[in-house]
Amino acid sequence: FNRGDGAFYGPKIDITIRDALNRAHQCATIQLDFQLPLRFKLQYRAPSSTNDEQTGVASDFQQPVIIHRAILGSVERMIAILMENFAGKWPFWLSPRQIMVIPIDKNIYDYAAQVQNSLHEAGFYADVDLSGDKRDKKIRNAEIAQYNFICVVGAEEREEVSVNVRCRDDVESKARGNTVPLASFISQLHSIKDSKTMVSRLLN
Repeated sequence: FNRGDGAFYGPKIDITIRDALNRAHQCATIQLDFQLPLRFKLQYRAPSSTNDEQTGVASDFQQPVIIHRAILGSVERMIAILMENFAGKWPFWLSPRQIMVIPIDKNIYDYAAQVQNSLHEAGFYADVDLSGDKRDKKIRNAEIAQYNFICVVGAEEREEVSVNVRCRDDVESKARGNTVPLASFISQLHSIKDSKTMVSRLLN
């Protein structure tokens, strides 16, 4: 029993989680409510005996029990806990900043936009940096913003229809990146998203 709790209408199961500061928060809950069916005068017709169940003949009216089911509890509270827990480094499948596309110069802007559109059509969040900053500055800005993947594209990538990928959680790829065909990159992103992995790096 939780003394002082407001669950006076029936038993319930609470799922309590702790945040980065070890504070307890109630999130998911499943509760049985015997009061609202009384107030709304809810009824359903059901068999009154085993014989009725076998014949399928409906008999007496009975009163249902309402089940309150909240998987996240307060959505705002759940999002706040996740934000604090990940400290901005969201896993790919939850991230609002999944991919940043960076062209090395103005001549590659069209191809960068093409890459972004391909990623959007595949169902991913992708931005493109068309600012006047130098390449290294753009990469640094994307790293600070905690993008899961940074795709640098130049003349070579345009010719090969590929991207040079830097992974947020792969230190080796941050130095020079890994050049992979765009279609292969998108396929790997789908695998990463479906696996619900917490690490942002290419699978192979």
